[in-house]
Amino acid sequence: MLTVFIATFVLFLLVIGGMSLGYVFKRKSLQGSCGGITSLGMEKVCDCPEPCDARKKREAKAALRRLQLEKHRII
Repeated sequence: MLTVFIATFVLFLLVIGGMSLGYVFKRKSLQGSCGGITSLGMEKVCDCPEPCDARKKREAKAALRRLQLEKHRII
């Protein structure tokens, strides 16, 4: 009985390890089989009329990065 438990535990560790390696190397977030909420055309989970401060900072940083990339491509 104990050997079955240990074998199952090791199998689960291998599966979780394989999934984590896939995440580390591909840098893709885990998603469900149906594609998650983005497949519904929704950009965010909450119904907030205005994004939080952290999201505003991320969007501003991404916009700045896009501008810098465009600037370097023109020159």
